[in-house]
Amino acid sequence: MCGIAGVFHYHDQPLDSNNYEAMLKTMKRRGPDQQGIYSEESIALLHARLSIVDLEHGKQPMHFQDYVLIYNGELYNTNELRDELIALGYTFESHSDTEVLLKCYAHWKEKCVEKLNGIFAFAIWSKTSKTLFIARDRIGVKPFFFVNKDQCFYFASEIKTLLAHPDIPAQIDAHGIAEIMLIGPGRTPGFGVFKHIQELKPGHYGIINQHSFEIKPYFTLQDRVHTDSFDETVAKVSYFVQDAIERQLVSDVPVATFLSGGLDSSIISSVASSYLKKQGKRLKTFSVGYKENEKYFKASKFQPNSDAYYIQQMTQYLQSDHHEIILDSKDLVDALFEAVDARDLPGMADVDSSLLLFCKKIKEHVTVALSGECADELFGGYPWFRDKEIRMQEGFPWAQSTKYRSQFLKDKWREKIDAEAYVNELYEQTLAQVPKVEGIDEEEGRMREMFVLNIKWFMQTLLDRKDRMSMYNSLEVRVPFCDMRILDYLYSVPWSMKDYKGREKGLLREAMKDWLPEEVLHRKKSPYPKTFHPEYRAAVEKLLQDIIDDESSPLLQIVKKEKLVELLKEDRAIPWYGQLMTTPQTIAYFIQINYWMKKFEIEIVE
Repeated sequence: MCGIAGVFHYHDQPLDSNNYEAMLKTMKRRGPDQQGIYSEESIALLHARLSIVDLEHGKQPMHFQDYVLIYNGELYNTNELRDELIALGYTFESHSDTEVLLKCYAHWKEKCVEKLNGIFAFAIWSKTSKTLFIARDRIGVKPFFFVNKDQCFYFASEIKTLLAHPDIPAQIDAHGIAEIMLIGPGRTPGFGVFKHIQELKPGHYGIINQHSFEIKPYFTLQDRVHTDSFDETVAKVSYFVQDAIERQLVSDVPVATFLSGGLDSSIISSVASSYLKKQGKRLKTFSVGYKENEKYFKASKFQPNSDAYYIQQMTQYLQSDHHEIILDSKDLVDALFEAVDARDLPGMADVDSSLLLFCKKIKEHVTVALSGECADELFGGYPWFRDKEIRMQEGFPWAQSTKYRSQFLKDKWREKIDAEAYVNELYEQTLAQVPKVEGIDEEEGRMREMFVLNIKWFMQTLLDRKDRMSMYNSLEVRVPFCDMRILDYLYSVPWSMKDYKGREKGLLREAMKDWLPEEVLHRKKSPYPKTFHPEYRAAVEKLLQDIIDDESSPLLQIVKKEKLVELLKEDRAIPWYGQLMTTPQTIAYFIQINYWMKKFEIEIVE
């Protein structure tokens, strides 16, 4: 994977090349292996490369005919596209997907995105027409942020790269405060929290030239009447999942898998192990745990058991080269700040920082890893899919806490921000975009809504987390369940099939049952592990108390001090966000907000 960035001036005005190095410096962790710049008078394209495929010939910016490409991602149908282009008369100098993508655009122009199966964000400059083409993958696995102001278009993989340009100030207004306090650590699709910073939405492309700026969707979900029998559905899901995993094992550097002993990571590890064994290779697997977890673990509805036993079952089953990484509370707390450095926003507290530390350790062994994100959103694994009372409630099911959140806002901001209206409007806007076949019954209609809510909102938070925490460590993490074919097919599969035998992800279990030992196949869903150690809570309480005691703390510009004091005494059953952000993580979230405001010297504007 890589980092990309660029600046385009609409009126052929010369750009200040002194800004490029500062922007490239922020991209070093995404792309430590090679950096490149292409510039003309009114355009600059910047690229930082993490070498994965065709280490010698995949360098960027890449040129062909009139076009210059910078690209972050992987195409999983590279071979099919290359064969199609060869039949059309094109020749290739490398086996990199970068060259395939560039020639796809040369031949099909903006229609090329409809042919791509992969995860990507890229920009292509046409020297003759002076036109910039930008695009992002259908699901939004790879990031693309931009600013369009003052006759210039700026873009980058990460927010920090945009803020490194002197023309883009680190400012937030009431809109940004509402995002941090009412939506965070999620984020409204298309919005970058900072004033002026936007995000190219998943499944969209843009065309920018001296005369126009145009963003268009090229992919939207389509609902269909599902005509496959259950057995046919199982067979197709089995094929799509296995094929997606095998396609994402293509690499010229070592590949590993995350392994929690849960259904999703175990399926990926099993398919990957079988694939590598045929090549005479042994799969490396990695798991994360916490110091003294067996002593302090607390079973709950959301997290019924710990991972250790199931990890052992899987490593024995696979005979993998397994590495267990144990984190302690001090490291988790220290990494809260580095996690903000990686995400450029306050995030999921130690749920972020643990992944950052985990990826750092994995990078010592491999450069590419596969992870099980997105199966829960696509196959209906979360509790809010399966609990009828929860799923029929209005509002985002993972954040039923708007009233509680708004109480933290200082009166000045509560007067400016109608919290319930802000969140409800976003929720209703999303529901209005849900495609439904004519005549669909109420339950199936609601499950379509749940599907769209999750992939457009909750899943994006996890994909942001995965991309930033891994790429901060120059580790590429691929997510096979985000294959566009799985997304497109599963949308119209009836809930009764997905919930086969009344089990979360019952369809996935049935489709992949031959790949797993019985105990793992039937294990009840347990989310990404978090620490239960009292040392962690004690440490974050102290940090937040220090912030409260310091009148200059930027957090206090937004949040009531007395509500923070109350938070330190709380132990709420209802999470701030998702399943994992209970009271200790909520405390840590406020610590991250304070650090974020201080780090970027954020100015609050009216």
